[in-house]
Amino acid sequence: DLSRKKYFSSTYEGDHEITSLTGNITEMAGSPYLHLHINLAGSNNIAIAGHLNEAYVSVTCEIIITVIDGSIDRFPDDEIGVNLLHV
Repeated sequence: DLSRKKYFSSTYEGDHEITSLTGNITEMAGSPYLHLHINLAGSNNIAIAGHLNEAYVSVTCEIIITVIDGSIDRFPDDEIGVNLLHV
C-alpha cells in the first residue's frame, strides 16, 4: 500500500510448485538483504505471485545464484517508503 508505505503479507498452506523465483541478494546496514519475487501454483494450477518472505521446501528447490563484481547496498527512502538500491 504505497499511500500508507506498508507491505502486507499473505500465508499459503499446502504443497505448491515454484514456477518462478527471481530477485537479488544485497546488503543493508552491513547485513544480507533478500528481495525475492515468487510465482507458485497449487494442485488446481492457479498461480499465486508476490514477494517471498519465508518458505519451507518439502521436496526440492533448485536455485542458481549469479555473483556480480562489486557490491550493492540498500538504503531506506522515507519519502516513498521502500529500501532502494545503491549501486
